[in-house]
Amino acid sequence: MTYQVLARKWRPGTFSDLVGQAHVLKPLTHALDNQRLHHAYLFTGTRGVGKTTLARILARCLNCEEGISSRPCGTCEACREISEGRFIDLIEVDAASRTKVEDTRELLENVQYAPSRGRFKIYLIDEVHMLSAHSFNALLKTLEEPPPHVKFLLATTDPQKLPITILSRCLQFNLKNLSPQQIEEYLEDILGREKLDFEEAALWQLANAAAGSMRDALTLLDQAISFCEGEVSAAGVSDMLGTPEQGVVWRLLENLAAQDPAALLQSVQEVAERAPDFQQLLDAMLAVLHRLAIAQTLPAAIDNSFGDRDQVLEFAGKFSPEEIQLFYQLALKGRGDLNLAPDSRAMFEMLLIRMLVFAPEGTPTLPRRRSNDSGESRAEETVAEPDRQEDRQRAGPEPETQTRDGDRKAAARLPEEEPGKQKKKPLKRADQAVRTHLAGNTDSPVSVEKSPPTDRTSTAAEQQLTLATAGGRQRPDSNAKAEATALPVAPMALDNRNWSSLYQHLNPGGITGNIMAHCVIVETSEQALRLCLDSSQSAVFNEEHRTRIEQLLAGHFQTVLELTIEVGEPASESPALRSQRIKREKLEQLRNRFEQDDNVRQLVETFSGEILTESISPIEQRG
Repeated sequence: MTYQVLARKWRPGTFSDLVGQAHVLKPLTHALDNQRLHHAYLFTGTRGVGKTTLARILARCLNCEEGISSRPCGTCEACREISEGRFIDLIEVDAASRTKVEDTRELLENVQYAPSRGRFKIYLIDEVHMLSAHSFNALLKTLEEPPPHVKFLLATTDPQKLPITILSRCLQFNLKNLSPQQIEEYLEDILGREKLDFEEAALWQLANAAAGSMRDALTLLDQAISFCEGEVSAAGVSDMLGTPEQGVVWRLLENLAAQDPAALLQSVQEVAERAPDFQQLLDAMLAVLHRLAIAQTLPAAIDNSFGDRDQVLEFAGKFSPEEIQLFYQLALKGRGDLNLAPDSRAMFEMLLIRMLVFAPEGTPTLPRRRSNDSGESRAEETVAEPDRQEDRQRAGPEPETQTRDGDRKAAARLPEEEPGKQKKKPLKRADQAVRTHLAGNTDSPVSVEKSPPTDRTSTAAEQQLTLATAGGRQRPDSNAKAEATALPVAPMALDNRNWSSLYQHLNPGGITGNIMAHCVIVETSEQALRLCLDSSQSAVFNEEHRTRIEQLLAGHFQTVLELTIEVGEPASESPALRSQRIKREKLEQLRNRFEQDDNVRQLVETFSGEILTESISPIEQRG
């Protein structure tokens, strides 16, 4: 028996067999069941989404011997002949091969004659946009007022090329690309009917490679069955498509999360043995990092369209949002550098090492714990760090710690460099020393001034009237001193007045700083603190941010605090609102001084001018 390809063998025969396209099936079934039939239908969409298949099902519904309905019987002579492509009253035309006006006129000569077997004579014109302008003119009058026994079914992948006069005479249905999940479920059903073994990961690779086309997916499945010798495996499909396995990306991210350079380079070695395309591997990593960022911001927005929802949600907790953003920017930059490097593998390894050793600027947390760390709390590590450094200082430098001392000296020099030069902290140990200092370690041998780093300083006007932004959110101006108060030395002394001063002193960055800026004090005790977070910031808040704020406070008060953050409507002014209020007041003062200036008044009177107060803003000073 001659083998029939899967795309033809499993072509849907009824509306219920179609995958997706519910927005098209609903109006068609309603029209058929209520006998509200149009004389011309136009189906548009990319290749392989079901335009011709839908037209043939519609032809069966119109000519079924049991009557017009959205559920043809499938057993009568008309239904079987249409399915087999030999129904005499279904005239299929390939417009790509019959573009001339003579072909169209010949086709329309028989329109006036009644159908031979069926209820309607149906003209199915595929790729109708390929017809010439003269052919469209010849078709126009017949398409507008055809005989009652004629129906036109048109299909095209490029509706923009159709004349507006043709479009206005048809009911147009735009078929959408299928999602990877819809394709994967259909392929799984097909393999179950074919009684073939498969791996689910392999079907997800085929579904993504099909790019929304079911026909392409079935064609690739035919090829995979032959390539894998009957059992569709993920490794075989990866070799066939020349794309990296999704598991490779997850292994690389796992090694990055564990801060394990040996395992990271070993994973690259295993990948390199299969002669991969590192460009495609980097694209796959970018796609995963994008999904991780969405999962951290709004977990409910992550669907299972790639078959990795549980894995994405799991890995989203292994990285901070700042790290994900840094990794994405490094990978995006490395994508362009990959084409310039003489060795793609070396460039890819350099990119991963860069991700390993760089840390986001302004992240006030200690380095992430490895997967084999004990269960001690991060707050205890923060409190214990000053004691460990003090013991090392008393014992004197050890031979093997000379490198660490050099790192500390490098960290101590960071605030003295020119503004804008120190954008990232390339050394983990130096980064740790700076973070320990920010946590309140005044006895550390690292000498860092308590004033803001030089790359964050600005002129007096900018300090008063400019808000720094972090993570797309506004954070209060850390240099606003108009209402500064003394820093609290004990948790019991905290109130909403000195809470703003404490926030400015700790000066956290990123999303954590934004969350802290929108909190107010609710209740304090010697060992516990309860904050209220503005509900407008709840979308970006998670347990990791609470832990970071807890670390910062524990480092400042030199005691372990139990921090609770509730989401609601703050009863008092948060540091963010206070900073915004100060900015508005200073801007209002600036505008008042401008309007009262004698020179400005003279200009207004002389030229009958008008002052646009909303355009008044401080001039950026350079120097």
